[in-house]
Amino acid sequence: MATKKKQDPSSRIADNKKAAYNYFFEERFEAGMVLEGWEVKSLREGKVQLTDGYVVIRDGELFVIGCQINPLRSASTHINPDSVRTKKLLLHKEQIRRLIGKVEQRGYTLVPLNLHWKAGKVKCEIALAKGKAEHDKRDTIKDREGKREVERAMKSRSR
Repeated sequence: MATKKKQDPSSRIADNKKAAYNYFFEERFEAGMVLEGWEVKSLREGKVQLTDGYVVIRDGELFVIGCQINPLRSASTHINPDSVRTKKLLLHKEQIRRLIGKVEQRGYTLVPLNLHWKAGKVKCEIALAKGKAEHDKRDTIKDREGKREVERAMKSRSR
């Protein structure tokens, strides 16, 4: 869904902080993930990295590539955990069709933003994004530093 409520911070598993620096977000979607048992156990321990992940569309289905879920040391001996396995995302067909149309336009891509728990299931928030130019990234840094200075000034004033 494009509309979204604020999440409980304790339900967050991992965030892709690099995505906000590199992309402008047009729309956000919440998708389910197809995971194996050892991956869910690792997610509960927070052993995941999203920064290098991206979403591709193959045969009308969405897949996350580059999302690294590190196996626990206590993983079962009868399985071979692959930490960078391609994971399938679950969305409604109409949403996937809309995304295919948008991604085929020049400059749009799909980026995973975060992983979180929702009703006991792992959800991946993805965004339809457009890449930032170098000067836009500099503006982002300048705005962030300006906010920090204002917060420092307010903090020192309240003392």
